[in-house]
Amino acid sequence: MKHLNIRNILAVCSLSLAAPVFTGCEDFLEVESLDKIAQSNFWNEESDVENMVMGCYSGMQQQAWMDRAILWGEARSENLTGGERITDDTSIENVMMENLNSNNEYTKWINFYKVINQCNLVLHYAPSVAEKDPNYTQSELQATIAEVSALRALNYFYLVRAFRDVPFTMEVYMDDTQKMDLPATPMMEVLDALTADLENVISGAVKFYPETTPALQTSRITQDAIHALLTDMYLWKQDYAKAIEHADAVILSKQQEYQKKLDRLGSTSTGVLDKLINGYPLLSDAYSGRNYYGAAFYSIFGEGNSTESIFELNYADDDTQLGNTAVSQRFGSSDKGNGYLRPSDLVANDVSDGLFAVYLNRYDTRNFENIYRQTATSFLVAKYASQDAMVNVKENPYLSSNQSLRWPEARCHANWVIYRLTDVMLMKAEALTLMVTESEGGYSTEDNTRLRQAYTLVDAVNRRSYGESETESALVYTRYRTKSTMLNLVYDERNRELMFEGKRWFDLVRRSLREGNTNYLKTQAARKYTNNKSAAESKLSRLDAIFWPYNEEELKVNGNLKQNPAFGSGENSSIVVN
Repeated sequence: MKHLNIRNILAVCSLSLAAPVFTGCEDFLEVESLDKIAQSNFWNEESDVENMVMGCYSGMQQQAWMDRAILWGEARSENLTGGERITDDTSIENVMMENLNSNNEYTKWINFYKVINQCNLVLHYAPSVAEKDPNYTQSELQATIAEVSALRALNYFYLVRAFRDVPFTMEVYMDDTQKMDLPATPMMEVLDALTADLENVISGAVKFYPETTPALQTSRITQDAIHALLTDMYLWKQDYAKAIEHADAVILSKQQEYQKKLDRLGSTSTGVLDKLINGYPLLSDAYSGRNYYGAAFYSIFGEGNSTESIFELNYADDDTQLGNTAVSQRFGSSDKGNGYLRPSDLVANDVSDGLFAVYLNRYDTRNFENIYRQTATSFLVAKYASQDAMVNVKENPYLSSNQSLRWPEARCHANWVIYRLTDVMLMKAEALTLMVTESEGGYSTEDNTRLRQAYTLVDAVNRRSYGESETESALVYTRYRTKSTMLNLVYDERNRELMFEGKRWFDLVRRSLREGNTNYLKTQAARKYTNNKSAAESKLSRLDAIFWPYNEEELKVNGNLKQNPAFGSGENSSIVVN
């Protein structure tokens, strides 16, 4: 397959051919008619399709898309609170106070539907291009279909996790005569359709890109990326056997990749190979000499496209290209200072105050890598906003210097990681735990095996960041031998490992849906509050309230869309407290 050139192309803000397709309108699928493009001489060769596929990626790199990936997936959790600049954005300020209503800027979803419609456009026209262009083979067409189907599914997956039920179509919006005021489709129906579609196309996806273009392996959709997405979706569908099946496919692929590198470089090579921890090929976090940690942080979040990565949005190392402004504005930058969001006191003070409500002990280097301490009372998010991390594990308390290389706001080139290996490992651990059957007679041999397997996965992730020694463990299996204690361990480890990556709130929502109540969610989320803790818990006591309201403009133009009942029946109603 012929591909455009790696990272810089993926960072293009808006491709010239893709730009006319979508306007800045905010209404659902209120986009410019595609008749002119459809009737032009555009859809004739493979490069036309490739350009439009690149437009799908560039749509996800826009600040409005990235803002929502951060806010929908993380902001309402216990990990973040308002930073120094939060008063500059009333909508974010209200999100952080759990004061949501339908005129909040971040209830707008148009950027996700733009990408979805562009994916539908490619899926509609690509087969006809394959008929015209003999160089665009059937295998290349199937790879395109798989890639774009996955991007469409990922955007819908963000929408249903944020709003639950959403307007859903797999048909392209072609002209103004089409009726697009669709009612909301129930979340599980959307997930059923998307998982069935991905299962049907995954075999046609690219497995490996050429070694001459290594960044493509993680910056474009591959079979591993689709497996990771399906793992996540099946967790939400509570189909744990399927979640494990797809997680195993990713893990096996990474293990094979590790073995190939080992065979090529030889077992005596140092500083190049990943480190097998409990049999899983994870990047060592220890720099040579072992006094300093942060090597994995640098590889994953500084350089990007690491061996642990599965899929991430790439931002070019070129100041003339689009930067990841959302990260710089939300988490802070070297030139504009603190951002709109900062770590909550709960996570920032957890280790230094000896609370250990998040981390197990002072030896977990992630606390010092992810959070930069400007002063004794001022904390910033380091992950993504900083290019490097260096934690001195011989100091007591640890010393961290990861703020010294923070990105400037207009020139942040931090890739946004959507799936990586440890995420998939912990999803598998969750699925294994949830397959265990509680009974008065104790656990079966099979269930005890599942619990042990789940523990081994969690322990590998935790051990990598255990600054005392990677050969030791901070965990003791006998403390987690029940389904409930293991499940809490998995959720705690996911929070420690994936903090600030747009995962935590979605994890809490998934658990609430499975348990049929918000008891765990509201207890965890309210830990960051002090003065209004009880008010926050009260607002989050209803399942409906953990999802976002539909934007008031959507309700005006779409009479078939009914507001989330937690926010009343009116367009501007704030959350209704029981």
